[in-house]
Amino acid sequence: MQRIIGKQAVLHRYEDLMAYECDGYTIHKGVPAAVIFPANTQEVSAAVTYMHKHKIPFIPRGAGTGLSGGATALNGEVIISLVRMNKLLDVDYLNRKAVVQPGFINLKLSNSISTKGYYYAPDPSSQAACTIGGNVGENAGGAHCLKYGVTTNHVLGLELVLPSGEIVRIGGLPDSPGYDLLGILTGSEGTMGIVTEITVRILKKPQGIKTVVALYDDVNDASQAVSDIIAAGIIPAALEMMDNTAIEGVESGNYPVGYPRDLGAVLIVEVDGIEAGLQHQIDEVLEVCRKHHVREVRQAASVEERARWWANRKTAFGAMGTISPDYLVQDGVIPRSTLPFVLARVGEISQKYGLRIANVFHAGDGNLHPLILFDSRIPGQQQDAVLAGSEVLQVCAEMGGTITGEHGVGIEKMEDMRFVFTEQEIEVQIGLRQVFNRDNLCNPDKIFPKPARCVEVKQHLATVRETAISN
Repeated sequence: MQRIIGKQAVLHRYEDLMAYECDGYTIHKGVPAAVIFPANTQEVSAAVTYMHKHKIPFIPRGAGTGLSGGATALNGEVIISLVRMNKLLDVDYLNRKAVVQPGFINLKLSNSISTKGYYYAPDPSSQAACTIGGNVGENAGGAHCLKYGVTTNHVLGLELVLPSGEIVRIGGLPDSPGYDLLGILTGSEGTMGIVTEITVRILKKPQGIKTVVALYDDVNDASQAVSDIIAAGIIPAALEMMDNTAIEGVESGNYPVGYPRDLGAVLIVEVDGIEAGLQHQIDEVLEVCRKHHVREVRQAASVEERARWWANRKTAFGAMGTISPDYLVQDGVIPRSTLPFVLARVGEISQKYGLRIANVFHAGDGNLHPLILFDSRIPGQQQDAVLAGSEVLQVCAEMGGTITGEHGVGIEKMEDMRFVFTEQEIEVQIGLRQVFNRDNLCNPDKIFPKPARCVEVKQHLATVRETAISN
């Protein structure tokens, strides 16, 4: 690796590798064999070609902000960090697109084009740190995906290094004929190749933005308001909710806004678009909120107040550290109409395991982020948190939803894939992955559980061993 990309671009000492033992999902950890930092597509290709030849497994990594263990080296893989590939290569304002390298920070793109009146729509809460390459891998969303969609809706083309080392280009033209390879690759979690260049859609900034906050004593009233806002024909740019435990966390964090600690829930509703007519939409939102026993509802009085509300909401995950030593965040999706029932089930799961669960979610599109609070120093609590998280996802699947909206599967939700797919469907998807990643070297053994037949055989062998030992 040092010969291929340079001595200074390779980490191999144990004390250096420790910084790469996990991503934002900290429950499972593994030290990689090495971490390499290629500077361009050709270096990525050369490194991958070498590892493919010698059957060395490898994992692409962005900023390490992922929340499902997708960038964790469980079996001593080589991590290919793309943080040096962090340039904005081109902006085409006439055709409303930009070309970036995978290590380019999400928020930096909007900041780079804002003076021309443009922005990049996908806005994960970690947008100040996460990379667009990582967003492509996980198909990241964000608060404003209700109206504008997730990453896959904004990717126009990709340059990709296949697991063999071959460099290919996918897409680049709107409505390209043939199979939707961009759709397959976006959200494939680095298991089909390494993205080295991304062409994305950029949007003109809306003429106006107006934001409302609504404070509720009962989370069920807030949930009903969510459904009624959509039913009224209003499509907000964002529709976010936090429950009482989440409010406790954010008000103890770095960006408190003064929410009363006894609230049942907070709603943030934002509409944008042509200035004419926006206030009418806000008036309708205010009217809907007042129909559901709202304690207080008001429109942001200034740009600064709106910014404070969003800073408070977007730092919710980190703020949980003020009220709990550890937390596990889940990422289930449900139909909006089932929100009160699912939240009640989440409360039951919380009581069952004796663990507090803070609910922070993109309420408008039913993307829940239950934060399961625990203390890893107490024996058994971490395992209980994992079991509680899996039960929450099962509830989501039972309600007609799914197990992830934007965080991906990684290693965290592999077994939970069985909540939404049959064994045959899982095997078909594994077969599709093998078209790109035949030798399973590129981010191996992620996303999909082992086939049930293998699991049954292992369980049988374990029983045989236990019986032999006891005899």
